[in-house]
Amino acid sequence: MIKGYDVSAFQDAHFPTVGTSFAFIKGTEGRSYVNPKQKEQTAHARAADLVVGFYHFLHPGHIKAQAAHFVEGSVSIEYDLLVIDWESNPSGTAATCAEKDAFIAEVKRLRGSNHKIGLYCNRDFWRHRDTTGNAGDFLWIAEYGVTPGKPNVRAGWMFHQYTDKPLDTNVGNFASKAELVAFAGGINGKRK
Repeated sequence: MIKGYDVSAFQDAHFPTVGTSFAFIKGTEGRSYVNPKQKEQTAHARAADLVVGFYHFLHPGHIKAQAAHFVEGSVSIEYDLLVIDWESNPSGTAATCAEKDAFIAEVKRLRGSNHKIGLYCNRDFWRHRDTTGNAGDFLWIAEYGVTPGKPNVRAGWMFHQYTDKPLDTNVGNFASKAELVAFAGGINGKRK
């Protein structure tokens, strides 16, 4: 297992990188929000030679517009991982499973050739709201209060977020960072 963090505008741009192999950075949300710290957080992750991923917090409706906002509003480059964050928004609503699947398909159409596209959700969404098992190229599951790397899902997962203290901390189901780079196809815009 390898370790990494995910960050948003709530975290400092200079998050810890020692002992980590990857970082997921919030890129966008809905049809208009762009993380104001995204560029600085990305530069920090790239300077530490981490595998970088970006995520979009999905809202219900306007799926194609949200997908376009994500690919245009994220500072991703070739071989960065792209992730759909599927959970309830602050008003308590969430995109449907069909909307989640349509978003994955649209991002894949817009940016799929040199990007792996995955799904982030908690165990409840995966077990009770998902009806298709579609996670794109990989599943990133959130399940707190369990042993890192043991998220209690039967699906083949690649990332597990197991705590949010002091940061959202994750493990990747890879033997090494090199294995993750091979899965992504490259690192920091360079094919490996």
